Amino acid sequence: MKTVKIRGRARLFLGAVIFLSPAATMTSGHAQTASASTHHRKAVKSTTRHKTTVTKGTTSGPIAGAQTAPVATTMPSRSQTTLRDVSASNSLSLGMSGKAEEVVVVGSALSTANNTSANPVQIVTAKQIQQTGATTLSDFFQRLPSVGSSSQQNTDTNGGGGVSCTDLRNLGTNRVLVLIDGKRAALNSSSNCFDMNSIPVQQVASVEILKDGGSELYGADAVSGVINIKLRHDLDTGNITVRGGITGHGDAPQGIISGFKGWNFDHSKGNISLFGQYMTQGGVRQRNRSWSRNVQIGDDADPSNNRFGSSYSPYGSFYGLDSGAAYRSDNQGNLVAGTKRFNFAHDSFLTNQLQDSSLSGDAHYDFNDHFTLYSNVLYSHNTSMTQMAAEPVAGAVPQNGPYPTAITIPADYPGNTAGEDLQMLRRMTEWGPRETQTASDTLTAKVGAQGRIYAGWKYDLSYTYGANMYKYQQSNMGSYPALLNTYGLQPTAFGDPNSGMIYNPSVCNAAAGCVLSSPFASLSPAAARYSNLNTTSNGHSQLRDLNLRIHNDHVATMPWAHGGDLGIALGMEHRGEQLTYVPDPALQSGVALTNPQGVTSGGFNVTEGYLEGKATLLRDTFLAKDLNIDAQGRYSSYNTFGSVENWKASINWAPTRDIRFRGTIGTSFRQPSVYELFGAQSLGYATALDPCAGASSPTIVANCMKAGIANPGSFQQQGSGQVATVSGGNAKLQPEAGRTYTFGTVLTPRWIPGLSTSVEFWHYNVSSSVGTLATNYILNNCYNGTNPGLCSLVNRSANGQISQVSAVLQNLGTTNTSGIDWDFDYRIRLTRIDTLTISNSLQNLVNYSQQLVPGGQYYHYTNAIYYPGGTSNPRWRDYATVSWQHGPFSITYMANYTGGVHWNDSSSFMQLSDGYGRVKTPAMVQQDIALGYHVESWNFTGGVNNIANKNPPFFADGGTNTDTSTYSSFVPGRNFWLQISKDF
Repeated sequence: MKTVKIRGRARLFLGAVIFLSPAATMTSGHAQTASASTHHRKAVKSTTRHKTTVTKGTTSGPIAGAQTAPVATTMPSRSQTTLRDVSASNSLSLGMSGKAEEVVVVGSALSTANNTSANPVQIVTAKQIQQTGATTLSDFFQRLPSVGSSSQQNTDTNGGGGVSCTDLRNLGTNRVLVLIDGKRAALNSSSNCFDMNSIPVQQVASVEILKDGGSELYGADAVSGVINIKLRHDLDTGNITVRGGITGHGDAPQGIISGFKGWNFDHSKGNISLFGQYMTQGGVRQRNRSWSRNVQIGDDADPSNNRFGSSYSPYGSFYGLDSGAAYRSDNQGNLVAGTKRFNFAHDSFLTNQLQDSSLSGDAHYDFNDHFTLYSNVLYSHNTSMTQMAAEPVAGAVPQNGPYPTAITIPADYPGNTAGEDLQMLRRMTEWGPRETQTASDTLTAKVGAQGRIYAGWKYDLSYTYGANMYKYQQSNMGSYPALLNTYGLQPTAFGDPNSGMIYNPSVCNAAAGCVLSSPFASLSPAAARYSNLNTTSNGHSQLRDLNLRIHNDHVATMPWAHGGDLGIALGMEHRGEQLTYVPDPALQSGVALTNPQGVTSGGFNVTEGYLEGKATLLRDTFLAKDLNIDAQGRYSSYNTFGSVENWKASINWAPTRDIRFRGTIGTSFRQPSVYELFGAQSLGYATALDPCAGASSPTIVANCMKAGIANPGSFQQQGSGQVATVSGGNAKLQPEAGRTYTFGTVLTPRWIPGLSTSVEFWHYNVSSSVGTLATNYILNNCYNGTNPGLCSLVNRSANGQISQVSAVLQNLGTTNTSGIDWDFDYRIRLTRIDTLTISNSLQNLVNYSQQLVPGGQYYHYTNAIYYPGGTSNPRWRDYATVSWQHGPFSITYMANYTGGVHWNDSSSFMQLSDGYGRVKTPAMVQQDIALGYHVESWNFTGGVNNIANKNPPFFADGGTNTDTSTYSSFVPGRNFWLQISKDF
């Protein structure tokens, strides 16, 4: 397929517009409003005052995804600048006004009245975000029942890279589309998601969450839903806000300082608004929490069989290749019998240290009703730092070399008194703890024009450019050849991954800076400097999008009594995405003693057209206060996969003003991302247990013996419950296809003013899902005989230990998930100055099942937590708030409930009868409180999160003693925060 080219005058116009964008730092919130006419109103005075806000409510490597969003989806400008008390539920209003406000909400390109959308949309206001004390959007989203634990979070300290991604319905971060003001934004070039840490939380006006598929309107990636983040725009006031916080342990300090100022000019035809924010968030050290400072590996019914820490210790673990005998050193040059385990938690972090600096500017100018020019620039600079225990050394991975996969200490090595060759595992504490630092620069610039065409027809033409530059630095990784030189070891057959080694001290004598040392002794500072290594990798992604939308909410009126309007929206979009990720040369060559990676480079382009029609069949008649239908369709032509069509239909029927019934059905589509298609293979360490370690089942014992393990009953897995797993892209991947439907009811009884409640059933079906088989699943089903073909993906060293598992991306089977949402909002006016607001959002997961192999059996994971890798599908989740406003004073209580879950090893639910000590994790409730007071233009808010100082529940994940993805909010413990703001 040919890429669309912009020629002639269009090219000149586009070039001029791009030039105007950085020059004027222009944008407009109205560029994404319900209609062009909202641009022509006078810029409203900002009333975003915090004095009223307390009534407010894993990827295994770099992956980047494609996102598509054609339409404008924000509310009129006043709602963007005022912290309105909008319900964070599927219903879009609290029924407090008799007049319907026409808005465009995510899920449709046409305007609709509040509470009349067939799509299940949840609206979260800035008040509801800020009252939680969250310093990032990711921290807040974890409270919402619809957000899954497969999100990438700030508790992902091993490979997370300081990036936070959000997931809906536990379908993965690559299946949710994130928009900013209804338009796409730059993606992080090292992950498969939009980085929530790049959004300044103080600039957020509200968030709309479409909890339904949206591929028919927004294109690929809108499989599980759409998150539209609306920022504050079009201001003519100013504000400065300062916030600080700290945990009850005295660590992980948080701080935010932000400010904005807006100006109108030329009789309010134009407006310029500027915003800036600096955020910092400290990390939590694992040794500073009692529940995580001694990590348990596995959970046997006999406590004496449980191990703690890692077999990779500073003393080394040496295993006889002939006898299997175990030794360690005394770090003085001597070999002694037995091994020691190492507490790696002492030097590890539970949460990343984060810093973010953000600047944005937007402007618009109304030339006339037919032409309004708008522009926006958002820039964010993020840095993160995390730390893990010193590098564990065993040899090279992957097995294709060129370096040996095992470090062998020959029998004649000085100090080797075992009388046989030894395999060495050692923790290189002389290099210091591993430290990962990242820097991410993200730019999204939009420029466009909109206005009235003729007779109610309006247009919105925009161009978006996004770019991300990402740097990933790792310290104290170590150099494999330099370490071999330091020990005087030389492979007997270089290039053979199974090569043995001989003692040859001359290899060190010939290397400049090398200091000859012994593996049975600590390295000297000079030897450590020579053998150590730091790496730096870089990524760059770009997004270019040209978008045209034309719409008319009132094309015609139905030609019968009580008929309503017919609205039509149509448009086109052309976008291209390119991505490059270049690992450090030491990582590409396998020199570094850490996860090897290859270069990734690729891109794609797509041209699309879309059409939506909405007809109000009846209104204001018997049993039809409102009856409308909506149909949407999208045609997409990719240069990688050809063309595809997606559609969606919905019906919305209100027999009276008090109750409404609604339903949707549609298809979804996701093309594999650049990394999924072109990503080079890389190595990660998946949490998994070797079934051959201590095996007693006759089938498993027999299969393990076939794999070369002489005595599985006494065999022990080395390491800390982690298995080297090779993953990577696959150019043969095919797109995913899905089907989604929802139906429910909304109740807003006139006899109970202020009450709004809704119930919704939802179902997703995703076929040919792109993913990798879990390492634990591969191992279990290989050795228990369920799927012997998976054994070809498992490689073992000569001593029987797993050297690597291959789990590259592939098209798996089908994923089905369904559930019920119940949302409740009730605002009660008690007295002239007293208001009580109650909100509740509940999700009941009815089914979550996966077909891991095409045509294979379905595995049911409803109410499961994956053992030992973490992430979960709780049957029940709930988030409730109660707020009391008394004049200038307010108090809000919040409770977040996560139901108990049953441990599942990816194949079946675990039982106590299988010999486990625990197989369930209890339900958890986090309680928070926030207080607020305002006087004149000053606003004071503060609160305590996790009032009861609850620790996360125990879960034998092999790394932290809990599942930090499911229970991330419990990790810091009790947290105190205070915020002061001044309007001017």
